[in-house]
Parts: sequence; structure tokens; C-alpha cells
Amino acid sequence: MERSIDSSNLAFLEALYQEYEKNPASIPAEWASYFQNVQSEPVGGNGLVQRQPPDEASLSELASFFLKAVRFLRTYRERGHLVARIDPLDRQRRTPPELDPSFFGLSEADLDRPVPMELGAPTLRAVLEQYKARYGGTVGIEYGHLDDPVVRNWIEARLADGFLRPTPEQKRKIHERLMQATLFEEFLQKKYLGAKTFSLEGTESLIPLLDLTLENAARHGVVEVVMGMAHRGRLNVLANVVKKPLRDIFLEFEEHFPEGYHGDVKYHLGYSSDIETPHGKLHLSLNFNPSHLEFVAPVAMGRTRAKQDRFGDTKREKGMLLLVHGDAAFIGEGIVQETLNISGLPAYTVGGAVHIILNNQVGFTTEPHEYTAGRYSTEIAKMVESPIFHVNAEDPEALVGVVALAMEFRKEFKRDVFIDLIGYRKRGHNETDEPSFTQPDMYRRIAAKKPLYLSYQAKLEREGLCTPETCATLAKLYQETLEAAFSGARREPTPTRPPAGGGVWKGYLGGPEEGVPDPETGVPSEKLTALMDGLTRLPESFHLHPKLVRFVEARREMGHNKRPLDWAAAEMLAFASLAVEGHRVRISGQDVVRGTFTQRHGGYTDHLTGERYIPANHLAEGQAVVELYNSALSEAGVLGFEYGYSLDMPEALVGWEAQYGDFVNTAQVIIDQFIASAEAKWSRLSGIVLLLPHGMEGGGPEHSSARLERFLQLCSNDNMQVTYPTTPAQYFHLLRRQVVRPWRKPLIVMTPKSLLRNPDAVSRLDELAQGRFQRVLAGSTGPAIKRVILCSGKVYYDLEAARRAAQKDDVAIVRLEQLYPFPMQPLEAALAQYSDKVEVVWTQEEPANMGAWWFIRARFGDRIFGHPLRVVARPESSSPAVGSKKVHDKEQQALVSAALGL
Repeated sequence: MERSIDSSNLAFLEALYQEYEKNPASIPAEWASYFQNVQSEPVGGNGLVQRQPPDEASLSELASFFLKAVRFLRTYRERGHLVARIDPLDRQRRTPPELDPSFFGLSEADLDRPVPMELGAPTLRAVLEQYKARYGGTVGIEYGHLDDPVVRNWIEARLADGFLRPTPEQKRKIHERLMQATLFEEFLQKKYLGAKTFSLEGTESLIPLLDLTLENAARHGVVEVVMGMAHRGRLNVLANVVKKPLRDIFLEFEEHFPEGYHGDVKYHLGYSSDIETPHGKLHLSLNFNPSHLEFVAPVAMGRTRAKQDRFGDTKREKGMLLLVHGDAAFIGEGIVQETLNISGLPAYTVGGAVHIILNNQVGFTTEPHEYTAGRYSTEIAKMVESPIFHVNAEDPEALVGVVALAMEFRKEFKRDVFIDLIGYRKRGHNETDEPSFTQPDMYRRIAAKKPLYLSYQAKLEREGLCTPETCATLAKLYQETLEAAFSGARREPTPTRPPAGGGVWKGYLGGPEEGVPDPETGVPSEKLTALMDGLTRLPESFHLHPKLVRFVEARREMGHNKRPLDWAAAEMLAFASLAVEGHRVRISGQDVVRGTFTQRHGGYTDHLTGERYIPANHLAEGQAVVELYNSALSEAGVLGFEYGYSLDMPEALVGWEAQYGDFVNTAQVIIDQFIASAEAKWSRLSGIVLLLPHGMEGGGPEHSSARLERFLQLCSNDNMQVTYPTTPAQYFHLLRRQVVRPWRKPLIVMTPKSLLRNPDAVSRLDELAQGRFQRVLAGSTGPAIKRVILCSGKVYYDLEAARRAAQKDDVAIVRLEQLYPFPMQPLEAALAQYSDKVEVVWTQEEPANMGAWWFIRARFGDRIFGHPLRVVARPESSSPAVGSKKVHDKEQQALVSAALGL
């Protein structure tokens, strides 16, 4: 035991003395006496008289007790969640030793000793009882991981008086919503026996939880909410929260669809509506969602950011992101980490998302100890320095206070918040599954449960807030509503397809490309020159890196037609021209600002101050913004975000650039489940642009191929555009076409590496000033032509250089600049200039089982528009390229020679 009041006690003593100065009666009498006695008073001369303090040994013992008590209580505040009653199935949890007073040397007698009233009660036992209710009840709060003391103190101050409790009216509303959630699920089970619905039963509290969240959002000034969730409980949310007409839901069960309809399963569909709350109206959009569960998170985040940008909401207060996760998916899928990481970055932040973990305590058949190495499925959430609330789903009243505090935290700190709603899953993973095969104990406990709304109803009856008659009337009215909608769906089985083209999408087109206007995309030369002057104009005080001075001068000369335009210069002119025409430009990806190959320099960094300056944002009054963002080292998360952004910003040029096109395979889920198929599944359009460096340069297997063949395999019904342009002018017109014409489809661009500085891969200013993107670039013609090489992309320059060197004037090279939608008519016209006896050699530098060959072969077989057709390519391979530059060069030389017939 400590025998003196030493430096280790000073912080405690200072805090206690501050309380004494405010109110001497608020601290124990011994300490009040001590502070009174140690105060000094002046007496004549320079001397001081000090009154004799009480026994120092007893005070040392008292200080030791207080310090132990303070440490114990702080530990209980931060670790009480470990004993909280958060499992409605009431399975035993081990009490950690540090939550027992004896762990800190406190005896049973110590619990009845007085403590400073600042702790909220006169004795340590009384304080502990308060803490058990506040931190160890049906809500477990994790905030001990927060580093910022300001944030920790803010949370502790809000928790000092306990959670907000519901009003009688709120209790009645909670009961009604629980009842509706349960009766909806029971109705589906009755009417569509055996159908997959992914029932919400066991976590019906999600419905009042969402109500409370939306109400608080509106109270804080939010007017748009974008919501993402997987399939568990989705139909219930669509019916009871998003207010999708019940008849439409039942029609989807009846499956009355028009011929040729593809669509998606009913529990993946989205919907949007205006929601009335006590604090005003807000617009709620439930995002469509594939079965790849968490991959909707960055998409919904991107949509939220786009809505905020449309409002000019730079404070990120009018739009809110609301995500409902499954417990196993939240901790199990890496896209969650990517999304959480970018949520705090300036390029992607939305001012804090609300995360609700719909915790069934099982993932299909997998137990928590098999799907998470941590204590909770929310362990990953700790990376963003936000509190986590674990709530027993069978205490719906606790949600009122939890949501109020969580939403206040989000508004105050603009960070994500997490509510872990812990319930169970009444049925199997789906309604045809037998869960007791794998979780027998869990499902014995679940079988003993009755619907939550009935037990909660009994509570309200005891409190005099409702009667059995009023509750029965409410249930009867809702049942009648369900029956009427069901009868309407059976009586009038009108085939439906979700409408598209409303709101910000009015005037934009989907469907086939044929018949869509193909506008001129040129920009007058004098305007291009003015734009390039602006793009090369820096503030007088700006310190440009010395090595970039010549670069800027060269780019300015390109704008004045004193030297040809390279790829990056044409690209920046495309961005600039769109911006001054009022179209936002947003491109993100790794190293986007400078460019992976130090080619773009869309922004310049002051080499003395580190300040960044983007000239494209200083071109004209009233222009749209040009946003170039270096992204986190993430493909799926960032591409998902930009795709989501494009869904709510159709008038903008929105793009993602891969550092190397090869890395796009890390984002394959976003491509397969959203970009390629969203129009067919959900009638949703997007103008997202993917810039993918592609081309065999001897860089090895991971720096050669953007997997052109995979994109082509996904192409059908004009769902997206796949291009491989070969000149700066073509690229310029392609980017402008993407925005200027009303047809909105994803655009995949195989972009160059070596061509960025190839002196042959240049364009004149006048080629940008007039014309449009050409899907096919024809070759030389004449009776001397004996062979036509048909190719795409960078290999053209290798072929053309070798053709000129060998003086092979009997060979023509035709470039296929757009691979999909396939340009049948332009290509037929280009090949019609040659005799039917002239063979066509499809030439690609990729292996024969990759690239575009199989795509071409599937369309034409061994003859193309009457001409014999064969291929020259690298041999089939499981790897896209060799790892040796020397071997690569030898292969490339052989390939070019074979194509030319040398």
C-alpha cells in the first residue's frame, strides 16, 4: 500500500481539488478537511503559517482506494460490453477478470465506501450499479479503441445521464412496426410456401431501427438517403420502410414478366420513394444489390457523394449513406475494408455513413468462431475511430437512445457509426433450408421464442399503453392491406418492368446503339488553343519543378500547333473542353494526377511548398469542376465508388484509371455484377469510363494485359462499349462522345503505355477541331494490295514500322478502333475496297486464347465479308506474357514478320 502522496497521485489530486473548489460538499469529508487544512494564509513579514493536515498515512490509503476505484470504473466503461446482455438467445458469456473489483485490489467492503459525487452516486457500489445498467445492459458500447481524447470525452459526457428513453407514442409506434414486420413475413410464408424470401424473422427490430435512423437524419437536415443492403430482410424493408407498393412485390412472386425479360430475383431489386418523417420529407433510394453482398457498399457511397455534389453540399450534410450488412459478410469480405478506408479520404468521404449490422449470429451454416478471429464481427470497424453499439434486438426500446447518440456523433464528427443489431435467424439461410442440421442448440432456443411484437405488446399492456383490442385492430387492418394487394396482383397480373429514365436521367438513352445520333465532337482550333493556354498557365507565385518547365512549354506549343499533340495533351483538352461546356469531370485511380507513366500532369505540385494546383479548374467563369484524385491502393472499392457516382451524375465524365490495366481483375466483381449487367438486371444505365493501360511491352505477366477478352465475353445487347483507340485525336473524340451524345453505356478504353511518347502516335490540332470518333481506320488501297492486316491498338505501330522498313506496299493495315458494339458496316466498307482474293489476317500481340481473336472468330469463322480470315498471334498460354524482355522482343519480331509475310 502506498504510504505517501507522491507524483503518481498528482493528476487525481488535482481533479479532486478542482471539485473541492467548485463545491466542498461534493467530495468525502476527509478530503475536504485535508484541502482546507493545507491552504496557507499569510501572516506578518515574509512568512507563511500552515495548519496541520490530518494523518498522512490515512490519506495515502484513501488516495490508493480512490485511484483503484477510478481505474476500475474506467475499465468498466470501456469493457462493460463484454458482460452486456446483448444476445437474445441468452448464451453464456465469460466475465473477464478485469470487470471484477478484486482485480484492482478492491474488497467487498470497499464497495460501500464513499466516492466523489462527480461519479454520480455516493458509494462505489452505487456507481457500479449505475455502470452495470448503462454499460452492461442490453446495449454494449465499444469506444475504448478511440485515440482522440476529445471524442472519448464527448461520448462519456453523452453517456453520463444514460440513453434517451422512448416516449409512450414512440413505444406504440415501435410495437406497430414490429407487428407489421412479423405479419408481412408470415403472409409471404403462407401465400408462397417454399419460396425464397430471406426472412427478417428474428431481427424484426430492424424496421423500427430504420425508422428511427431516418427520423434523426431528417432532424439533422438530411434530405437524401442512399441505402445499401443484401437480401436478408430486404423484401420487408422494401415493403415497410421504402414503401414499395405491396402489389408490385406480389407481382414479382407471380413472375408475370414480358417475353425477353431478364431482370433479377425480387430480393435484389432496388426502389426509391419520398419518406415522410416527423421532421420533414426525405428521399430514400435503396440501391439494387447482387448476391455479392458487401460490394454494394462502395457503389452506394459513390451515389451518395454524387447527390451531395449535385446539391453543392461540400459540408456533406444533406445526403447520407445508410448501409445494412450481414455479420459474416461484414467481417469476411475485403471490400468492407476498402470501403471503410476510403470513407475518410477527401476524394470519397460522404460525411459519415450509418452502418447497421444485421447480426444473425450465423453465416449460412457457419458459426461466429468460424468466420471471425475477433470477438465481434465488427472488429474491422475499429479502423475508422468510431464507436460501436452492440444492441440486443429483443430490446427495441434501447434503439431510441442508441440511434439518437449515434446520429449525433455522426453529425458532430462526420464519421461513420456502427450499430450491431444482435438477433437470430428464425429459419434457415433460406426458407427451404433446415438449420438444425448444423446449429441444433441455437435452433432449440429459437423454437422456444415467440414473435417479438407479442412479448413487447404484453409489456405495453402492463404499462397501460395499449389494450388487446386496439392491438388486434391494428393487426387486422394490416392483414387486410396485405390481402387486398395480393388479390390485386392475382386479379390484374400486369407485366411490369421497373421504369428507367426519370429524374436526372431524363433525356438519356439505353438500349441498342443503332439509330443513336453520332454527333460531331470537334472543338474549334482557336478554342483549343485558348484551353491549352489555360492548362499551361500557373500562378506567378507557383514554383514549378525545374524538370517540368520544358514539359509545360512543349504542351503550350502543342496548343499553338507548333508541334503535334501527344496522347496526354489530347486527353487534357478533352477534359477541359467538357468542363467549360458545363460537364463535371471526375477521374480517380492510383497516380491519376501525375499519371502512372508521368504523362498526364493534370495537377502540378509546388516543389517548395507542396501545394497542388489544377489548371483545368481555372479556365473560364462558371465552368464545371475537374476532379483528378489519386486513390487509395484499391481497385474494387474505388471502381465501385466511381460506378456509383456515375449512377447519379449522368451528365458528367466519370472515370477510373487502373495503374496498370492488368490490375482490373481485382475489381472483377464490380465489372461482372454491376457494370456489364446492371441494364439487363435492374434497368440502370451508367456512363462510367474505365481507362486500362494495355499492350505488350515486355513488362511481364502483370504489366501487359487488361484482359480485353474478358470484357468482350461480357458484351451482349449493346450493354457497354469496348474500344482500343490508336491516336490522340481518336481518344479526344471518344471521351467527348461519351458525354456529348445521349447514349449512356459504360466505356472500356484500352489505353497505351509506350504510345504515350511514340513520335508516330500523335495528332494535329485540326484533327481535334473537326470530325468524330472513327470506329474503323482504313488502310491503303489499290490493286497492288495482296494482304490486309486487321488489328487493334498498339500493335499497329509495330506493324506499320516494319511494313515501311520492308517496303511492303502490297500490305494494308486496317485498324478496328471500337470492338463493341461491333462496327459491322464501317468494317465491311473498309474491306470492300479489296478484292475477294485478298486475305485478311487478324493480328494481335496477345496469346491466341486471349485478346480479341475468339471474339472475331465467333462472328466470322474463317471468312470475313467474303475474304479468307486467319490469325497471327502468340501461342496459346495460361499467362498473358513472358517475364523476359529479351524473349518478348524475339516473340514480337516473329509475330510482326509472320503478319507481314516477311
